[in-house]
Amino acid sequence: MRNAARRPSRSLGAIALFACGSFLVVAINAFRQSPTSGATLRSSGTGGFALYAESALPVYVDLNRTEGREQFALDEQDLKGVTVVPLRLREGDEASCLNLNKIQTPRLVGIDPAHLQERKAFTFTQSLAAKGADPWSLLDWSDGTDVIPVVGDMNTVTWSLQKSLGSTFIYTDDRGGKHTLKVVGVLANSVLQGSLIVSERHFTKLFPNHSGYQVFLIDAAGASAATASKALSRGLEDVGLSVSPTTDRLAAFSTVENTYLSIFGVLGGLGLILGSIGLGVIVLRNVLERRGELALLRAVGLPTPALQRLVFAEHALLLVLGLVLGLVSALAAIFPALRAPGAQPPFGTLIPLLLGVFVSGFVWVWLATRAALRAPLLEALRSE
Repeated sequence: MRNAARRPSRSLGAIALFACGSFLVVAINAFRQSPTSGATLRSSGTGGFALYAESALPVYVDLNRTEGREQFALDEQDLKGVTVVPLRLREGDEASCLNLNKIQTPRLVGIDPAHLQERKAFTFTQSLAAKGADPWSLLDWSDGTDVIPVVGDMNTVTWSLQKSLGSTFIYTDDRGGKHTLKVVGVLANSVLQGSLIVSERHFTKLFPNHSGYQVFLIDAAGASAATASKALSRGLEDVGLSVSPTTDRLAAFSTVENTYLSIFGVLGGLGLILGSIGLGVIVLRNVLERRGELALLRAVGLPTPALQRLVFAEHALLLVLGLVLGLVSALAAIFPALRAPGAQPPFGTLIPLLLGVFVSGFVWVWLATRAALRAPLLEALRSE
């Protein structure tokens, strides 16, 4: 510790570089979206649904009933254990992060809230529901006025619409009538990003000419999801049904955000690389400046391996201090996000990454220590 304090500016420079690099790496990667993480959970962005489907033309029958499946020649065996949750669709501007244009008229989807209530699907980050009440019940709420409650994904509400919980805005129906929509709930990142969710009852009131269903959330066991996808795509090809895994849809929404995070993650990684190389240079320079001291220690009987451990421990201390300071600062910065409902930090990626940084730093320090102490110390001893 005294040796590390002999050149405080040099030691603090190495610590600061490691701290900044590890801070960026941890803080940035903690916000990376992982669509496959907990994908089968009802609280995840998939809502526990295996498949997401949209059709070009409306479907007028219940695909959960035998009569409806027979109309499209669907094999009951292929859809065994499969439940289809239908949603009505009113086309509009895509309000997800994939659309960089200003949103004028967002898409609306209408659903019977009971389907989502009984499954406890998705996670609300904010809602106007009373404590202990199910936020999905707000979709059927009415205060006696023409205000229609809606629920939206966090990215849709916050960034695309630039609204917040409790905000209202005007929506024009097919007949030119003006209606007030009120945001009563905000979902964590979900497959419903890009649309606002309303109760089917309110949807049919707003758009009486929009009959049938065009969006489908499909519950299927993991083993039957692929079979169900092929069967539905083949059976409903006449209505232009497109089926995709919900994880793929989430991954597409996360692409833009993860790209930006990758850019800043690279900067953090660059800081750690520079810190590792810089620490190696500091080891070499410190040893060169203290050749006489180290030569004297060898002359009085201290073995070379002991000297290596001494120099290694001195500089490994700088590495550990830098990484620990950066890690603690990063955890303090992301703590509110970790406590947010629906947060799923990728600890499975972060922990190996941090271990790799520690091991890599120790390797660089050890190599620099060995290289520095290989130099002949006899000349340095003669000047003592």
